[in-house]
Amino acid sequence: MSNKLNLAVVLKKYTMVIALVLVFFFFYMSTGGKILYAQNINNLISQNAYVFVLAAGMLLCILTGGNIDLACGSVVCFVGGIGAVMMDKNINEWVAVLVMLIGGALVGAWQGFWIAYIKVPPFIATLAGMYAFRGLSNVVLQGFTVGIRNTNFLNVFGGGADCYIPDFLGGGAINMTCLVAGIVIAIVFVLSVVRNRISAKNKGYEVGPLYADIIRMVIISAVVIWVFYKLANYKGIPTSLIWIAVVLLIYAYITTKTTMGRYLYAVGGNEKATKLSGIDPRKVYFFAYINMGLMSGLAGILTIARATQAQPTFGQSYEMDAIAACFIGGASAYGGEGGIFGVVIGAVLMGVINQGMSIMGMEANYQKVVKGIVLLVAIIFDVMSNKKKK
Repeated sequence: MSNKLNLAVVLKKYTMVIALVLVFFFFYMSTGGKILYAQNINNLISQNAYVFVLAAGMLLCILTGGNIDLACGSVVCFVGGIGAVMMDKNINEWVAVLVMLIGGALVGAWQGFWIAYIKVPPFIATLAGMYAFRGLSNVVLQGFTVGIRNTNFLNVFGGGADCYIPDFLGGGAINMTCLVAGIVIAIVFVLSVVRNRISAKNKGYEVGPLYADIIRMVIISAVVIWVFYKLANYKGIPTSLIWIAVVLLIYAYITTKTTMGRYLYAVGGNEKATKLSGIDPRKVYFFAYINMGLMSGLAGILTIARATQAQPTFGQSYEMDAIAACFIGGASAYGGEGGIFGVVIGAVLMGVINQGMSIMGMEANYQKVVKGIVLLVAIIFDVMSNKKKK
């Protein structure tokens, strides 16, 4: 009985990981292995950088009660347009970057104010923002494409020919710096798991079976080393991966190690009880949407760097990709559940589906159909799980 129960818990916990493996295998067979080419692994990361960044911010909104931000795609275009116009006028790229980040945060504060303090439903407030900032994007860009020629900006944020970490360990067909970085990350991960297990035991906490941790360490370490090996066979570590890693690590820390992180889960779990315990839910909502705005600013930077230009059409459906990545990754539509690991799985799954279908030459409209079905299945799974709990 206990073995069956453990198996059921494991299957539920890692459902989307299993789904990701199956989807990878499907596209591996369908594309004749092309999806696992080194360049395609690189493109999977670079082309979907905005999904990881926006989904990390979106997770905080969803944790507060299944709330979302429909405006983030338009904000990506708006702040990206501002930055591109500034650099086109030869304003220093770091000033432009700072303006884009602050601009995104201010937009988040604007929307957070209406949601947290005036009690405008998040769906309505951000829907209004989606229309308003899409219009402002066209005003900023005057309906035209603005190219970006600042090579320093492009290389740092992932759009130039040299937007890769140099091979400090020198030469050859394989980028040794990239390969060594993958091995080091795997070792750090293993040591972290071991340290956390020992710490939990010393504090008297219940820990899971040792074999489960060993399997997890082996699988994740192998995947990390394999990905970095693939990147090492192309051009190495893209700078966009550095920004993704920084964002994910920061938000993993916020959601698991900080007081505000606990408040986010508490508000999503039971807002009335949270308020009675002395926590102001308004500040939690406000914090979540400022963060969403800040991540929209960063996503705008990465988007225009990747494209080496800004266009009035940029950011369309970005909010849907971010929302889908969160829900597919296990965030609850009711709030109070979800984590960064799930966001990573959801974003990678979305990226694999996008790229796999593109390699197969599938029409864009059918790609949207498939993504819609995947999202619906994830939500149905969440709803059914919550029914069982009740």
